This record gives sequence, structure tokens and C-alpha cells, in this order.
Amino acid sequence: MTQQVAAPAPITIGGREFVWGQRTYLMGIVNVTPDSFSGDGIAYDVAAAVNQGVRMRRDGADIVDVGGESTRPGFEPVPPEEEVRRTAPVIERLVRELDIPVSIDTYKAEVARAGLEAGAALVNDIHGFRRDPQVAKVAAEFGVPGVAMHNQRERPFCDVIGDITAGWLESLRLAREAGLPEERVILDPGFNFGWTEEQGLEMLRRLGELRALGRPLLVGTSRKSTIGVVLGLPVEERREGTAATVAVAIANGADLVRVHDVKEMSRVAKMTDAVVRGWRREEQG
Repeated sequence: MTQQVAAPAPITIGGREFVWGQRTYLMGIVNVTPDSFSGDGIAYDVAAAVNQGVRMRRDGADIVDVGGESTRPGFEPVPPEEEVRRTAPVIERLVRELDIPVSIDTYKAEVARAGLEAGAALVNDIHGFRRDPQVAKVAAEFGVPGVAMHNQRERPFCDVIGDITAGWLESLRLAREAGLPEERVILDPGFNFGWTEEQGLEMLRRLGELRALGRPLLVGTSRKSTIGVVLGLPVEERREGTAATVAVAIANGADLVRVHDVKEMSRVAKMTDAVVRGWRREEQG
């Protein structure tokens, strides 16, 4: 179970206040790519992407995260202008259709700027501002929070918790230098980004230790390859495995979970919250 650490101060995202510690929030994934690892990439169909985001909101999403480049192992980088072409029209439409925040999933400042200009209210950077520190500067300029993920790919391994903590401290330093206060930063340990299966599972087991920095934690295990290896299942059959990892992440201190299957994981989160955070029957009218 999670260590007893005081909940971080609330963060306002897109006009909505996210109060950490009361319940788990869900971030729904909208991949506007032709090569998503999870098989759900929509590529250039704006209407389909918007419909997916609307459905996710109906199913319980608190944020919809739009990404235009696959980040699976061995992915082909996409030029910024192409990433903008994929994401900006979807974000612009979703912002008009939804009453929840939309985030832009990118590690490129040019793409982050275009997404924020289109109406996004959060920047989700899988390199934690370390690939392009200007991403944090753009977030600060627009007055929006950022998600800083620790990415272990191509980095020497020492210790799961130590490596994540060191990466996050560097991300927080870059954020501060860019004018983005760390009180506006959400941290993600980067499940499946450069870790062995054993290390990824250790990350989930020891997630509570990562609350020591006092920032909200986002965890994204949805349909990841570690689940496939453990269960011996293809990506389209990893829903139950995802549910197990989501429940463990919440029990160990996750504040947000990033998922593909919003309806099912919303139920998992609600049930896990009832156990972990407490629950009582509502008064009947």
C-alpha cells in the first residue's frame, strides 16, 4: 500500500481543479498515428479521433491526451510539422466538444506550442523536458501544467527508484529554469520506457517510494508489452492485465492513470479507490 505522504496541492488544468488524494483521475489516450503499438491509431481521421475522445469523456475520462507520434520501441520519429498536422485539428475540435481538459502528448516544443494554440491545457512530455527543454518554456509561456516522464531508454541502469528519482530531479530543475514552477508539474515514472519486465514490475511494487518528491503521479501501463510478456498475450487481449496493473498502481499511490479502455478502467479505479481511499454508502433520497 502507499506510504503516508501528504497529498500534493491541487492543480488547475483547463479551468478544472484536480484535487489529489480524493480519487484517481483518468487520462484517455487518443492516438492520431498510423502505427500505434496498441493497434488503436486513427491517423488522419479527425472525426473518428473526436468521436473517440467524446466517448472517452462519456465513459469517465477526466483528461483526453492527443498524440501524433508512436513512441513504441524502434518507432520512426515524425517531423514536427507532420505531428502538428495530425494533432492540432483534433485538439481544436475536441476542445469545442468536451467539458474536460485536452492535453498534447509531445516532446517537441513546436508541436507543444501548436497544441496549446489549438486549445490544449496540458503538455505531456515522454522525455520530461530533457530532450527539448523548450517544451517546459512553452508550457510556462501559456500558463499550463506539464507532465514530466522519466524515460530510461538508452540510459545506464543503476536502481529503479534511484534512476527515476534522478531523472525527475533533472526534469524539475529544467522546468524551474524555464519558468514552469514544480508545483505545476506532474511526474510519470515511465512504465515500459527502457525497463526490463522485471524492472517495470518492481516500479509498480515500489511506486509508493516515489511519492517522496511530493508531486502527483501519473502511471501509464495500458496494454504495455510487459503485460503481454507476463501473460503471454497479444496487445488486443491485455485488458485484464491492464486492470491488475492499474489497481496496483492506485493502491501504491498513483493519482492519474493513462488508459485506452476508459470505461473498464474507470470501474477498476472506482473500486480500487473505494478500498484504498475509503467509501461509504450515499444517503438515499
